[in-house]
Amino acid sequence: MSALNATAHSPTPAPASAAALASQNLFTALRAAFPADLDAVAVEATAPDGTPLHYTWRDLDEASARIANLLASLNLPDGSRVAMQVEKSVEAMLLYLATLRAGYVFLPLNTAYQSAEIEYFVGNAEPAVVVCTPGNFGWVSKIAFTAGTQHVFTLGDDRTGSLLDRAAQHAGQHTPVARAADDLAAILYTSGTTGRSKGAMLTHGNLLSNAQVLKDYWGWQATGGPDGGGDVLIHALPIFHVHGLFVAIHGALINGSKMIWLNKFDPKAVIAAMPRATVFMGVPTLYVRLLAEPGLSREAVRNMRLFVAGSAPLLIETFKEWQQRTGHTILERYGMSETIMLTSNPYAADARHGGQDERRGATVGFPLPGVGLRVVGDAGQPMPTGEIGNIQVQGPNVFQGYWRMPEKTKEEFAEGPDGSRWFKTGDVGRIDERGYVHIVGRSKDLIISGGYNVYPAEIEGYVNELPGVAESALVGVPHPDFGEVGVIVVTPRPGALLDGDAILAALKSQLANFKIPKRCFIVPELPRNTMGKVQKNLLRDAHKGLFA
Repeated sequence: MSALNATAHSPTPAPASAAALASQNLFTALRAAFPADLDAVAVEATAPDGTPLHYTWRDLDEASARIANLLASLNLPDGSRVAMQVEKSVEAMLLYLATLRAGYVFLPLNTAYQSAEIEYFVGNAEPAVVVCTPGNFGWVSKIAFTAGTQHVFTLGDDRTGSLLDRAAQHAGQHTPVARAADDLAAILYTSGTTGRSKGAMLTHGNLLSNAQVLKDYWGWQATGGPDGGGDVLIHALPIFHVHGLFVAIHGALINGSKMIWLNKFDPKAVIAAMPRATVFMGVPTLYVRLLAEPGLSREAVRNMRLFVAGSAPLLIETFKEWQQRTGHTILERYGMSETIMLTSNPYAADARHGGQDERRGATVGFPLPGVGLRVVGDAGQPMPTGEIGNIQVQGPNVFQGYWRMPEKTKEEFAEGPDGSRWFKTGDVGRIDERGYVHIVGRSKDLIISGGYNVYPAEIEGYVNELPGVAESALVGVPHPDFGEVGVIVVTPRPGALLDGDAILAALKSQLANFKIPKRCFIVPELPRNTMGKVQKNLLRDAHKGLFA
């Protein structure tokens, strides 16, 4: 179906190679893409003391085999979860690969989680193995053992810890455990910006199909890189999240591409690495920080091929400034923990959309090949082109459901007239006349004021264009007359002095009165989670008593 009824359903199936590969363990498919020269460098990294580290493809294979053999020696039940809460390191990635090849289920946990949160996740997922940082072993092991976990290991970002000590005693060869496309590979807990996290169950087929589609759609190259060996990825993202763990790592591995690995984001280090790289993936905050560096120039990015942004909305100002400063156009895409990637601005001409190749700011592009996306009203009716509605999706990348929450899983899927199953993303958006998808916000963020729908992204867009404004966030709070009204929280650009009343006055000349926020607060920064998403639940809580 076309965008004429605001449904963008790709007629192009996922590549046949992905379908074929999806019948086996995801690790097997990634390992098959390793280059013939296993002694070539696969990952360039730096130890905490500044020592350069180089991992060959053989190192990745053998080290992950040793850890997989360690896991196998524990005689864990089939389907066991392996939970990891450690600082980013190449060894942490190897633990992920080892879990896949051993046939178990990987459970990455945000490094910012504290004891109450870890207690919830461990109690909910009941992992058979927990791996934590050496410094946290005391309290993490207490939680894990209390919950029934049998094995707790440590792993430091300096290549120390009991996991590596034990793995070193095992062989460096391991035959991956056979897994089907529908077998569980990972559980990702949602970020929890709007309540208690749910565990999204992702299969080997979900992950592999998405990796193969992105490899083709983003034009990953096997040759022609700075060293003649094809694309080189700068990996500067956390690896407990879809973006860094699945999109970035899978992208490099399934193309046999080298990674320049940064344990923490450092804008100067990223810019220094750019002449030796071709691909960078980041959240919008990272692009803002890079733009603040004088060293970012067209000369610095001379070998770069692709800049990808996601995990949070990219401001149009950042999009345009990056274009002007570097000569590159950021490719913005859209995905979720439950679905991996769903849409993308085109890297090259997209034949499904008349050969369009424009990367348009403030959009997330087209549905990826094999992904169906539709915009529907509250009653499930298709919305006309350009009209705002609820985004629903389907495809081989869409998750199995929520861990141990069958009723919640059932609630989050809708059935199409043909019996098809559509996941309710919880996002609100529209599809324009050219087929580009625009995300307006989360349905939970929708404000109904006096019976009128107010979409925060629309109001924020106007506020962000006002002089001196860096960013804004609109939230709904209770009101005795209107039921709910908007309150906008604004951050200033460096050196700017903003006045909340003046901002509201400026909006009154541009927007209908029911859309005008009742109050405007100026703050130094907006609260964010570790992936850069604004935590609107915290803003709502802070201001919920304003009109009581």
